[in-house]
Amino acid sequence: MAIVAGADFGTLSVRVTLVDSERGRLGTAAAEYPLHRRRDNPDYATQSHDDQMAALVKATRDVLASTGVDGSKVQALALDTTGSSVLMVDESLKPLGEYYLWCDHRAHREAREITRKAHELNLEAIEWCGGVYSHEWGWAKLLHWLRNSPQELRAQLGTAIEHCDMVAATLTSVTSVKDLKRSVCAMGHKWMWNPKWDGLPSEEFLVAVDPLLAGVRAKIGGEYLTSDHIYGGLSAEWAEKMGLPAGIPIPVGAFDAHWDALGAGCKPGDVVNVVGTSTCIIAMAEKTELVPGVCGVVPGSVDPKLTGIEAGLSAVGDIFEAIARRAGMKVKDLAAGLDQYHAGQTGLLRLSWDNGDRTVLVNPELGGMTLGWNLIHTAQDELHAAIEGTAFHTRIILERMAEHGVPVERIINGGGIPQNNTVLNQIYADVLNKPVLVPDGIPTSLGSGIVAMVAAGIYPSIADAQEKLCLPFKTYLPQPEAVSIYERLYQLYRKVYFAFGTVDAKAVPLGDVLAELRAIAHSSSK
Repeated sequence: MAIVAGADFGTLSVRVTLVDSERGRLGTAAAEYPLHRRRDNPDYATQSHDDQMAALVKATRDVLASTGVDGSKVQALALDTTGSSVLMVDESLKPLGEYYLWCDHRAHREAREITRKAHELNLEAIEWCGGVYSHEWGWAKLLHWLRNSPQELRAQLGTAIEHCDMVAATLTSVTSVKDLKRSVCAMGHKWMWNPKWDGLPSEEFLVAVDPLLAGVRAKIGGEYLTSDHIYGGLSAEWAEKMGLPAGIPIPVGAFDAHWDALGAGCKPGDVVNVVGTSTCIIAMAEKTELVPGVCGVVPGSVDPKLTGIEAGLSAVGDIFEAIARRAGMKVKDLAAGLDQYHAGQTGLLRLSWDNGDRTVLVNPELGGMTLGWNLIHTAQDELHAAIEGTAFHTRIILERMAEHGVPVERIINGGGIPQNNTVLNQIYADVLNKPVLVPDGIPTSLGSGIVAMVAAGIYPSIADAQEKLCLPFKTYLPQPEAVSIYERLYQLYRKVYFAFGTVDAKAVPLGDVLAELRAIAHSSSK
């Protein structure tokens, strides 16, 4: 019997889970930290590194207390974080501000310029991240910071660092840029890193995007490693704060969705929808093939021995929250009774672009759309249509992945929302026309526990740890009548999605959409 700790940094809180090698999850504790937004700039979203580290200490202490586990028995600690969440630091790794959080979308102009220049110069790296560089990713955020910071602050830049690498560096008392290790998961998916072209994009390319990037490539140094490598041992300072043994191994970190997929039981042939504030769609494959429009194809980014593929929706839970907020209600209360709705009965078609499109259009300037309103529609109707819309968007992504050789044999709904939303799981099964598996229990931060088990040498591989520790599944089967209705709705959704979402789209006749929505609603109500 052995015990490890897994930490999962989300958008609003960190969760720490204790995992026993025989009994599985022992308990979880969470601690919140503030997300800083500005009413005059909806693209702004930052967080403090100090706030996050204080929350990590609290959550660790709380889970030790609530489970009664002696902290001295914990044999390893692994951590995953949001991303791309980027912090600019000086040479001693002192923050020069706050994290540009993953959902900070100020860098959309910079992302467009990177994309345009990459295609102009035939940069191979752009094809590995789906052909479009995103405003949510590292180089765009760094360039935005350089353009909007005073010269005296820019002069202090030692490096830009991903959230997962900064937390690991802090916990292991790394205080110099030259001693950093960097996550292949983070850098491969968000920074166009690949050993195929000597790591990062060339100095010549970066300067061609903007001369402000001159010399920056050399500052993004360090070892680039997969998560089967050890970042370092927990320092005495942080061990005392957290109540854990000094020196226990901390493996190189990764993004939360990637390890959430491991915790949900992801294997080759599986696609995991990590459904939360947004949705990250994670798959693994034994061979590497590029997929246009996805967030990256990176060998070793999920399981170090396989190729990781990432895609997703920029907003899901956020959309549900916004609908409920406008109605003056909580999502839980607004959702009461949704299980009585039939497929397509609202006559509404809702596109999930409230925070832009992450995949497959990669366009931050799109906005949410709802078609088919009449005078008696309610907020609850919109909520049901929003769930349907996120399922349709997910289907577009999965079809794109399948077209390019990614096996889609099992669908697993991971993340927090599927644990409490049977309506969503059933709608996804009906829209995708495939069984949807949902872990029967809380999988969040179990993935980091699995990686910690391997780091401590308790299991020889991630697959071995998954076999022992992953939860059984609840299964939602497609309902033939709903499948038939959703097939009609999906064809409308797909037409509208590409017609409105693509700037240079050829003229697409849309005159049938509203009439077909009414016809579907009428047939559904019978």
